[in-house]
Amino acid sequence: MTDLPYHRILLKMSGEILAGKQRYGIDPMVVSNLARQVMSVVERGLQVGIVIGGGNFFRGLSMEAGGLDRVSGDYLGMLGTIMNSVALQNALEGIGVDTRVLSAISIIQLAEPYIRRRAIRHLDKGRVVICAGGTGNPYFTTDTAAVLRGIEIGADLILKGTKVDGVFDDDPATNPKAKKLHRLTYEKVIENKLRIMDLTAITLCMENQLPIVVFNIQQDGNLLKAATGDQIGTIVMRDAS
Repeated sequence: MTDLPYHRILLKMSGEILAGKQRYGIDPMVVSNLARQVMSVVERGLQVGIVIGGGNFFRGLSMEAGGLDRVSGDYLGMLGTIMNSVALQNALEGIGVDTRVLSAISIIQLAEPYIRRRAIRHLDKGRVVICAGGTGNPYFTTDTAAVLRGIEIGADLILKGTKVDGVFDDDPATNPKAKKLHRLTYEKVIENKLRIMDLTAITLCMENQLPIVVFNIQQDGNLLKAATGDQIGTIVMRDAS
């Protein structure tokens, strides 16, 4: 589509988004809604890659405090991302969106192995590609995995789907006067320790000049707006003037 600013996007969501109002697990209604939002983007002619966290099932870092080995905990978290990815794939294919799950961890009964050229080929054929299993290595977050995959597949934009409408100067849940920051530089995010993504992910975006849009994915239609260049949420880029 020549009228669109982006050709290929990488959507990053936390596992908690899929849990909905539940404390853990997967809410089928939430997954169905997300699938419809993704379909609306695909119907506009954009190529879509997705990375989902696994925090609705397991968090290696938090479990380390309870005595579980960090490496084992991180691998369990990666398995959670695969479960989330297969659930979203099922919802997408249920509404007619051709989808492939590619995993950094070998689990051939559920997903293809992640191979960069294979992922790009699927995207070029109009398929949604869900990259599961994080980076395949412990000590790396799914934020870092999302940016890494975005760079590898040549994405034009990272979309960070959250529960809030962008980045604020304070917590909007506790401070009703918190101001939304519409545009930020990578340096400002790092300097002010804004928790958009982890430091490794932000640094990778900065080094590769890959913009990030942080937006509320729980509101219907927001994914399509963000993917097609509408001014919603907060954009992080090299020149935020």
